[in-house]
Amino acid sequence: MARDANDTTPISSRGELVAWLEAGVKTKSGDLRIGTEHEKIPFYTATHAPVAYEGGIRALIEGLQSAQGWTPIFDREAPIGLYDEASGGAISLEPGGQFELSGAPLADIHATKMECDEHFRALEAIAAPLGIAFLDLGASPKWSRAQTPVMPKQRYGIMSAYMPKVGALGLDMMFRTATIQVNLDFTSEADMVRKLRIGLALQPIVTALFANSPFLDGKPSGALSQRSRIWLDTDPNRTGMLPFAFEEGMGFERYVDYALDVPMYFVKRGEIYHDVAGASFRDLLDGRLRQLPGERATISDWANHLSTIFPEVRLKTYLEMRGADAGPRAHITALPALFAGLFYDGAALDGAYELTKDWSAEDRQTLRVEAPVKALKARIQGRSANDVAVDMLALARAGLERRSRLDALGSSEAIFLKPLEEIALTGEPLASRRLKSFHENWADSVEPAFEECVM
Repeated sequence: MARDANDTTPISSRGELVAWLEAGVKTKSGDLRIGTEHEKIPFYTATHAPVAYEGGIRALIEGLQSAQGWTPIFDREAPIGLYDEASGGAISLEPGGQFELSGAPLADIHATKMECDEHFRALEAIAAPLGIAFLDLGASPKWSRAQTPVMPKQRYGIMSAYMPKVGALGLDMMFRTATIQVNLDFTSEADMVRKLRIGLALQPIVTALFANSPFLDGKPSGALSQRSRIWLDTDPNRTGMLPFAFEEGMGFERYVDYALDVPMYFVKRGEIYHDVAGASFRDLLDGRLRQLPGERATISDWANHLSTIFPEVRLKTYLEMRGADAGPRAHITALPALFAGLFYDGAALDGAYELTKDWSAEDRQTLRVEAPVKALKARIQGRSANDVAVDMLALARAGLERRSRLDALGSSEAIFLKPLEEIALTGEPLASRRLKSFHENWADSVEPAFEECVM
């Protein structure tokens, strides 16, 4: 999430929370948009050291603000992001300095590619003179938690204190991982439910295809997607595969009830983030939150609370696909292409449903646990994840061809699936190739990653 909400409209009922989600319904297919987010881990090229906020990250933000004219976002006195009022795009910081572009809602993947290229042109012009570059890995390969910088965002201080109470690896998730996400629209409650279920079922396949975080603490971690394995031990109250979403009666109301049961982190009033970690949003809704007596919930509180829930697919006024490791630039456009092809074409969506409809909650969870380690060799109902990926990609390609959103050369959005199709053809995600380099070419050192795994 690029910035915390600031809508102080009061809310006092569950129905208003439901209505906020329902407002995301797009009634016209032409209104469907694609928003792509990607994180990247900065480092100093001369030393391979992480980039601290002062003198590094702050300079990147201020340089981009000067170059692009975007509106700065502050946490107290510290600039911690940028926002483009015209497009809706934003720059934000993850806890360990991971530098994120939260892309604007765009009509097609060709526009996503243009947005991504423009972002990197502007960023490189600022970063290069500072001696800063960016890893394209899904987890920090070298630095310990203690060596990783901490960004001056109040919400992250609250989360850092709470995370160790509810999972062994929550701090690793915050400070040492990076991801690509895509946000997609729905046209009705039924459409939301269908896409949510299909998206959840397929996230472990996405994890396998995009696996690109095989190192941690200077050596192989034992997983191909260490980022995804970290999520398995991060606060079970707010993560995972949402088995309730597959039950009869699933809809906006059921998701609201789930979110109400997820403990809060904070309540923001003015510029201050009040630590209410572990408290119930129901109490805030009723005006009886112990930490802030008499305070009542606002739209901002609800939007901010939803942003602190981290399932494999997250519902807001759109759906967020959250299963992919960060990767090279071609992966940044491949993920939105995959889901635009599956979700924005009726026949492809039907095919994706057929592909996943017989998987049980146990099947899905087993695949979720196996995918970080086995990647495309993980299995579900007698098939490999690679077999499923091949079918999924074929559906997406056909969907994108039928969408027929063409660039100036007459190419459809299906061109952006090529890096994933190459992975599925070999059965080896990027992590496998990088592990091979580690053992055969890098002399069992991660230092060459800072030369070869760079955006």
